[in-house]
This record gives sequence, C-alpha cells and structure tokens, in this order.
Amino acid sequence: MAAYVLHRYDWSESSLILDVFTRERGRVAVAAKGAKKPYSQLRSVLLPFQRLLLSFGRAPDDDDSREVHNLRSAEWAGGGPMLSGAALFSGFYLNELLMKLLARQDPHPVLFDIYAATLGTLALADDGAMQGALRAFELVLLREIGWLPDLSVETQTQQAVEPGRGYALRPDAGVAASTSADAAIGGAALVGLEAALRHGDVRAIQAACAGSLAELKSVLRAQLHYHLGAPLLRTRQVMIDAQNLV
Repeated sequence: MAAYVLHRYDWSESSLILDVFTRERGRVAVAAKGAKKPYSQLRSVLLPFQRLLLSFGRAPDDDDSREVHNLRSAEWAGGGPMLSGAALFSGFYLNELLMKLLARQDPHPVLFDIYAATLGTLALADDGAMQGALRAFELVLLREIGWLPDLSVETQTQQAVEPGRGYALRPDAGVAASTSADAAIGGAALVGLEAALRHGDVRAIQAACAGSLAELKSVLRAQLHYHLGAPLLRTRQVMIDAQNLV
C-alpha cells in the first residue's frame, strides 16, 4: 500500500519502529526488523518524504487494530528530490501535525493525496508556492478531522458570509464578524476557500490561499495551537533556533 514515513524510533540495535501514513489505513505503526543492519536493503528505502509501497503482516487472529505490525517489504515508489533548507523544516512540520492530530488506523485518502502534492510543491523551493501549499494543507487537515466549519456562513447565525466584510475564524466559535481584537480575513476570501475545498482540487485550494497568505497564516496557526493545546510545535522551535544561530 502507498505510504510515507512520518517518524522512526530505535527499537533495538538492528531494528526500527516506523510511524507511517498510508492512504488506505491512515497512520500505522510498523516494526522494521533488521532495518539498521549495514547490509539491509531497507536502509536506503525507509526515508521521509519519499512515496513508498509497503506491505506488512496481519495481526494474530486478523486483528487489524493491533498497535504494531511487522513490515514485510518496502519499495520506493517514486517522488521528488530530498527536501533541504526551509523546505525540509516545512516537511517535518507537516509530519508533526499528522503525528499529533491523526488517530491511528483512521484513513484519510484526501489528506494523503494533498500531503503528497504538498511535498511536491515544497521540493520546488519557491517561497510563495510553499506558503500557499502549507496553508492549503492546514485547511484540508482541519476539515478532514472535523475542526473547520463551513467558511461561507457565519457559524452561529448561519447567515451567508458577505464578500465585502471582514470575519474572524475562532477555534471555539467558528466564523464570526470580526472585531478589533481579531485577525480578520475578508469574506470574499472565505467564500473562495470554501468553494475550493468543496471542489477538492489541490491546485484550486492552493490558488485560493494565495491571495490571503498573511491572514491565513495567523488564523490557521491559532486554530492549530488551540486544538493541539500547545503554543509552539517542535519543528517551529527548531527553525527559530536555527535562524537565531544564523
């Protein structure tokens, strides 16, 4: 099945536990026995941000809910060049979001597809395209796990969003008329984003984000921090530390 490695943990001197994101089954923990041995063919395959084809053994008594499955085989299935610089930090940011917000064994094929598309955009190393891709991924992630309301209506009143007005997207109240204390986003942008999300095309969602990147970054960061219960993700802290060193 198609998969990406999100994280890897040492299991023993020769083996690894992998947290992988699959299209068919969502997040799955997999034991890769012998993967750390010098002669193992898995060493050059089990890399982050590369599309893989994995097969792993079923649990005893066909219990698919088992926490850790044994990896049977892994093949490279194509992908872009390895990420570097800011794109590498952004890739790990995506992985951290998936690790913290997705339950195991909960498939999200739409999210899998936009994750793959986002990695392709990150590999281009174009900052504007990268920011649009990140905002699009965050929107789809929040929508897929049920934390993003309909952006075309005010959540409490169910009145249609007016293109010429400014609105807030509050983690605990959804879309509402903005006040001076809010990070506002235009109604036209919200309507466009909702239309793109319903259409489902990755490029359409990224294009809808492009006109409101600064506003979306602030609004979506507040949404994610609220649901994560943490003010700063590990990848963001590492990036800040690296920038301070430079």
